[in-house]
Amino acid sequence: MTDKTPLRSTLFSHLDGLVTAPVAVSLLNKGVLDYLLEKETCSLSDLQQEFKANEGYLNVALRTLASQGFLHYEVDNTLNKITVKSNSNSKVAFDLMPLYQDVVTLLEETELFTSVEIASEAIPKLQAVFQKYQNNFGLTLFENIEERQLQEQVLRHIEGYLVGPITVSLGMTGMFHKYFMETSFRPEEFHREPEVFKVILDFLTFLGWFSQKNGNYQFTEKGLFFAKRATAYGVTVSYLPMFKRINDLIFGNPKQLRDVAINEEEKHVNREMNVWGSGGAHATYFKIIDEIIIELFNRPIAEQPKGILDMGCGNGAFLQHIFEVIERQTTRGKMLDDYPLFLVGADYNQAALKVTRANLIKADIWAKVIWGDIGRPDLLADDLKENYNIALGDLLNVRTFLDHNRIWEEPKIKTNGVSISSGAFAHRGKRISNNDVEANLFEHFQKWAPYVEQFGLLIIELHTISPDLAVANMGSTAATAYDATHGFSDQFIVEIEVLQKVAEQAGLHPNPMFFKKFPNTDYATISINLLSGN
Repeated sequence: MTDKTPLRSTLFSHLDGLVTAPVAVSLLNKGVLDYLLEKETCSLSDLQQEFKANEGYLNVALRTLASQGFLHYEVDNTLNKITVKSNSNSKVAFDLMPLYQDVVTLLEETELFTSVEIASEAIPKLQAVFQKYQNNFGLTLFENIEERQLQEQVLRHIEGYLVGPITVSLGMTGMFHKYFMETSFRPEEFHREPEVFKVILDFLTFLGWFSQKNGNYQFTEKGLFFAKRATAYGVTVSYLPMFKRINDLIFGNPKQLRDVAINEEEKHVNREMNVWGSGGAHATYFKIIDEIIIELFNRPIAEQPKGILDMGCGNGAFLQHIFEVIERQTTRGKMLDDYPLFLVGADYNQAALKVTRANLIKADIWAKVIWGDIGRPDLLADDLKENYNIALGDLLNVRTFLDHNRIWEEPKIKTNGVSISSGAFAHRGKRISNNDVEANLFEHFQKWAPYVEQFGLLIIELHTISPDLAVANMGSTAATAYDATHGFSDQFIVEIEVLQKVAEQAGLHPNPMFFKKFPNTDYATISINLLSGN
């Protein structure tokens, strides 16, 4: 069996490129990078004043480049100060930044990278960039190994733009059907615009994803690797509408993308694509959740929760899955007539509630589906008690990748605590100190503590890692992509140790028996925790 490590490394580099290229071009064109080279050391506040930038998003942008090793980033949470410095890579890396311009122009001027469908009229422009890439953009590769690695890194980033959105498009439109992946085919057999498809297939053949003979194409082992992992690109690609407007975020009106009417579609993310990518990427973590659910619902009945509340229920699929696990694989499942399972799906989005109700009815599963705000568990508890006679504290509370996406509130009490996070956080362009993010998280957990102290809060959560750790493990982590997509969209991913520390301070203790992290290394970016008062 072929070692998949180099292919996984390539995939992570593609994700890095999707967020790094537009950020780099924006900072380059504004003169920020030249200024950094000249000054060598700058504070974030000095850069903000010099370039009239939105400090919060400028901070996210600089940390993005630091996580790729292009500059050095320091955060002093005691002084609430950010310092950036040029490093031994900066000059060569910054000189390479103009190579990103072609794909960033395609992002800004076409729908090629932001739509599920690939518009045929934009293909000639895409083909022109394909040809430049195939010629290494005219680069003479350096003999110096460190400098050559930087060239290859930037080229791999550009490759990410050329294959990431295409892979998502093909995956979402059914082009990676099992039959398609196992047989040779001609473009006209699988696409209504075969000439468009052929341009793409020829480029992917150049990359080694397909073999081609007499007009017939067939997946190679390398191509199958990426096709089977198409959803791994989905979430990052779904945020490209936001990166299309990166100049506005960093240097213009930071609220334009987020100020939408109640019934208006989100501007900063392709939600359909985001949900598709999330569904594929989360399957691994749900297997661990199953093990925890089985253990909890095999306990003596007096020690079991009366049911489950899924906050942020989405389309109801996770709640349906948990019910089926309990019904089929636990002792509680054999006792449902005597001890029925109270299921509650809660979501802030009315459209999600409608879909959840329809899906659970179709699955013949009884559940209450209600509006809920993750920041107001008191309202949720009152609603459940008054209208359904269910105590929120009698339920196991579960949620997946939600706490970091809570609505920002200024901490009510400014503490003297000093954060241990290296993160970059913003809200509508304004920088939020890491100390305030921890204080806000503490108050968030404190709100939930009375309702989850007995049976617990079971969460899957996303995390950041320090830029230095990201650089040391490039090719093994998607941390740069996670940090940029979430930082520019006002979400608050903290390190695993920060989440656990703050939860403890709020009286919610992580159960070590149920703690898992992915990957199981010091650069883990996903965790599963069961937090309770016990």
